[in-house]
Amino acid sequence: MTRVVIVGAGQAGSSAALKLRALGFSGDIILIGDEPIAPYQRPPLSKAYLLGKTTAEALLIRPVSLYRDQSIDLRPGCRVDRILPHARRIETSTGSLDYDHLVLATGARPLQLDASIGGALGNVFLLRSLEDVDRIRPAFVAGRRLLVVGGGYVGLEVAAVAAQAGLQVTLVEMADRILKRVACAETAAYFRALHARQGVRILEGTAVQRLEGSGPITWAHLSDREDLATDLVVVGIGVKPDISLASGTGLDIDNGIKVDQFGRTSVEGIWGVGDCASFPHYGERIRLESVPHAIEQAETVAANICGAQKVYVAKPWFWSDQFHVKLQIAGLNTRYDRVVVRQDSRPDVASHWYFGGERLLAVDAMNDARSYMVAKRMIEAGISPDPEAVRDPTTDLGSLLKSLAVVAVPNY
Repeated sequence: MTRVVIVGAGQAGSSAALKLRALGFSGDIILIGDEPIAPYQRPPLSKAYLLGKTTAEALLIRPVSLYRDQSIDLRPGCRVDRILPHARRIETSTGSLDYDHLVLATGARPLQLDASIGGALGNVFLLRSLEDVDRIRPAFVAGRRLLVVGGGYVGLEVAAVAAQAGLQVTLVEMADRILKRVACAETAAYFRALHARQGVRILEGTAVQRLEGSGPITWAHLSDREDLATDLVVVGIGVKPDISLASGTGLDIDNGIKVDQFGRTSVEGIWGVGDCASFPHYGERIRLESVPHAIEQAETVAANICGAQKVYVAKPWFWSDQFHVKLQIAGLNTRYDRVVVRQDSRPDVASHWYFGGERLLAVDAMNDARSYMVAKRMIEAGISPDPEAVRDPTTDLGSLLKSLAVVAVPNY
């Protein structure tokens, strides 16, 4: 009987396992996770779960009973130590396992502050797992002074949650502006203003030089020469793909585990999905960190294990919730040279449209579901509207989409 072993019990791993059964795969499926809990959703960790508005059980992607009902051998709290590709075997903390297909869904690991500058002090936290947030929550007390290190989406989400919980929040970003790697200056300005209105202090072009404390953190010394009294620190300076298992096994590595358009690695019988894998995308090699991508790529790999020979074509979309604002992102904004701002008459409603030449690449839509949905459909259909028509708030986007609806090759 054919056996599929999936290493990594997150969104990608669980999606691959469940899709295999949905496609009629009748062999063994073993889903291994190193956390002592069934697969769960990560996006709410920095939002509802950190605020205490939801439970760990409510975060589960599917009820534990479903894996049993689908004859999926779920093994939480199991560590995989080694892959033996030529023997088609893995060694785990509970023994060795043979496989016919091995799916690596090992995700990504958060970057940490170096211990030499105080990154190992008490009350200095990362935020990636349920366990991380369980450690943070007791320290999230109204009136305490929080330093958030990193001005990406995770850092901004933590800052928003903390401000709502009554903490005094300072966020520092080493680059010259927040969201430097992931969004345009216009989107950064929108969220900088939003946080300022809610009492979050943002320091850009500022790095942490040293954290100080005898046990728990008490002071943060910043590169602008400011000494900041601090009760706790949350570090959100990015992640790196978890390639620890893949290294030394003959698998090609290129910004993660290198896979082809079908999800296959360079070693026969081994596949890669989700945050840990880089894949070809319209002449480039990219890696995406998003729930929709994890699900769609994992389901494509499940189909290919069943013999489908299906090419994976990513349709990137993302989201972020901060205070009362829902940000929805469609497409990839790499290589843009112009941003068109569509400003609604309603406060906090706007969208930023990224163009490369005349081609629409991506959109950031803030509390603007209409712009998001229209732009997403345009991007997926290879339609690029007149930028000035987009800029004009009187332009009906639905009518614009219909007028441009032609057969086109997706352009992202």
